[in-house]
Amino acid sequence: MNESIEHGFPIQEVMTLISYNMIRDLPLILSLSFFLAIILAVTQLYKNSEAIVMNSLGLGDKHFIVILQPLVIVSFLTLLFLTTTPIPWSKQQKHIIEEENKNASEFSFIKEGEFEEFNNGEIVFYASESLTPDGETQQNMEEIFISAKSKENSIVVLASTAIKYTDPETKNVYLRLTNGTRYQNVIDSKNKNILQFDQYTLQIISGDIQNTITQYTAIGGTNTLELLKGEGPLVSAELQWRFAPPIGLLILSILGVLLGKASPRGGKSIGILIGIIIFLLYNNGLLIAKNSIERGELNSVIGLWSVHLLLLLLTYIFYHIRERKFSGYLDKISTFTSKEKKHA
Repeated sequence: MNESIEHGFPIQEVMTLISYNMIRDLPLILSLSFFLAIILAVTQLYKNSEAIVMNSLGLGDKHFIVILQPLVIVSFLTLLFLTTTPIPWSKQQKHIIEEENKNASEFSFIKEGEFEEFNNGEIVFYASESLTPDGETQQNMEEIFISAKSKENSIVVLASTAIKYTDPETKNVYLRLTNGTRYQNVIDSKNKNILQFDQYTLQIISGDIQNTITQYTAIGGTNTLELLKGEGPLVSAELQWRFAPPIGLLILSILGVLLGKASPRGGKSIGILIGIIIFLLYNNGLLIAKNSIERGELNSVIGLWSVHLLLLLLTYIFYHIRERKFSGYLDKISTFTSKEKKHA
């Protein structure tokens, strides 16, 4: 918040930017929350011995996974919608706000009690007090000092009060100074001009400039349907990144059931800890793969799918460990080895 204010973003705009960033981060938050919720729910069933009774009736991990499928499908569709529609839109809107504040010049937000330089030092502005009334598009200031230099002349303006306001029709931004003096070329005696005024209005921002927003061409804010028609590593990386959270949710829901399986006397923190570590490694792997595709270091055919396959392989191995199927394989291998020794 402090950094945004220092760079000239009004608080109202900062809160809007934060809300757009929250939309961007929703898939990560929902995926992690859903994953940990499954681990906690299954762990609690085992700690209360309810799952043990269910196991004795022949209801194992596969049945838990099937029972969760309706909720998993709803969450999958929600994430798919978020990553393909609202998130690209929020990135576009965030860009528009940033461009509006950028094109509105540095005068869009004036700090009090500080000498500020604008237009590469050609304008120096100072206001001892500055107040923006809630819900109004104006800024009230007191004890104003303005120094402006150009090749033709130099101007110094002193005023007791000023109001920065926006014309609702033209969108031009004006600075209305009251009870002051305007000094022009005071150093040059030939063109010196001193003007006392009761009211003096300056246009500081053109409405045409504010309405000129650079077209958003970043790949992250492109519509998903348009993105499907595109080609290249950037397009492939962005498409795979958008589909990654829903796909990951399907795999994590199965892994969550396996991690939640615990004995009644065991603690539930170990499953949560392992789950968080796996989730962090998985998301970092996706991010690394995305950046590698964008730099051309990784084939887009392999891309983020390789990270999904690694997580799926880990889930498959973990499932066999939980079902003790690997021990059966090891027994078969040891039996085969002992028979070979007897024949030898």
